[in-house]
Amino acid sequence: MSAKYDALFSGVIGQDYDMLNLICPLATKMSHLVGETLKDYTATKTGKLSVVELGGGTGITTLALLNASENTHILSIDNEPVMQNQAKNNLNAWVESGQLTFSQNDALTALQNLSDASVDVIVSAYTLHNFLNTYRADVVGEIFRVLKSGGQFINGDRYALDDISQHTRTIQEEVAGYFRVLIAEQKLDLLEHWIIHLFNDESENHVMREMVALTQLHDVGFGEIHLTHRVAANALVTAVKS
Repeated sequence: MSAKYDALFSGVIGQDYDMLNLICPLATKMSHLVGETLKDYTATKTGKLSVVELGGGTGITTLALLNASENTHILSIDNEPVMQNQAKNNLNAWVESGQLTFSQNDALTALQNLSDASVDVIVSAYTLHNFLNTYRADVVGEIFRVLKSGGQFINGDRYALDDISQHTRTIQEEVAGYFRVLIAEQKLDLLEHWIIHLFNDESENHVMREMVALTQLHDVGFGEIHLTHRVAANALVTAVKS
């Protein structure tokens, strides 16, 4: 990513972006990549496009989406008020311009409140892997329902490798990286938080295995399903509602 691009995020999002980039640079790169994927999609369309973001957090990926195109209206969904309030403060200029609105519902409830075939693009970054497998399946079904024909689903996330032994080695390397960075920064409380969170990600009722996830998209009716840009446990998945 260019220094100019990083400067934009650091300037608007501030410490949240800088710390995430330190701990997990692949996550910030994925947010940028999700934004670029939306930019490519909007370049082929005319008129105002409706975009729904699942799990907006503090606004890092939201800013990437806003930076991708002015020709969108974005609904950012997150049921963690502390994080979403940061996003509202960080991105207030876009709220005032009318390009960005927020929902504090959980992802499934927010989607259920949307009409059939009413959204052009649904986007997420590092959100779906946090869901219980059964809840995630319901969310995927709702994503398909609310997308318009030809609408796109874009998800930058943790997709566990199908080879479990290889995946375990990947996670071990990831954990070693957390220790190196956060001990050097003397942020042991943050290290504890990330390790505990990782145990949740890797639990059997949460882990989002690649083949299972892609099959799930296919089974609800998506086509043109692609997994690209894999680095370790991170990958970009795109799918189109036929």
